[in-house]
Amino acid sequence: MSSTDKLPLNALNTSARPLTRRGFALTALAGVAVTAACGNGVGSSGAATIDARVDATLNQMYSQYPNTVELANKSTGMLVMPLVTEAGFGFGGGYGRGALRVNGVTIDYYSNTKASAGFQIGAKQYAHVLFFMTQDALEGFRRSSGWTAGAEIDYVLTDFGDSASTDTNVLRSPILAAVFGQAGLYAGASLEGAKYNRIIP
Repeated sequence: MSSTDKLPLNALNTSARPLTRRGFALTALAGVAVTAACGNGVGSSGAATIDARVDATLNQMYSQYPNTVELANKSTGMLVMPLVTEAGFGFGGGYGRGALRVNGVTIDYYSNTKASAGFQIGAKQYAHVLFFMTQDALEGFRRSSGWTAGAEIDYVLTDFGDSASTDTNVLRSPILAAVFGQAGLYAGASLEGAKYNRIIP
């Protein structure tokens, strides 16, 4: 870390103006990118790092929520995002990286990005898994040049610690989501509006 990294924010601002709400929001969003980069394999060993984190995330999910094992067995594929970091002050953003697995094998890597407006303060981190319960849902996701999560997702596990449901009605949904392992200043993670793009790590 250079000496300038240790200076207070206003010391780096030659005009010495006070940090506005907009400036704070931009600083928070910049922090999201830095934090997510540290937690998602950016600048490290790429694919191997992501795969190791995907394995650890699945082990955690199966251990804490055993019903997800049945969901995994019935799915045609799973997108596993080990760490998504969101932060905001008025405006928010988030980022994460993960892997798409079919029959237990990684076939593609994806990024997750999200921008949101509206009043919000704080930061949070969480993992999530998308279960593709039909072949059409999986193929639609893979064919998309930038798939965006919407109302078609049903949640079987949320940040409130609800148990994963595997009843027949839930399993009819083409895409199921499990959100877990949150840490941060506020709860209420939603995947709606999150965009997934294929990447080369």
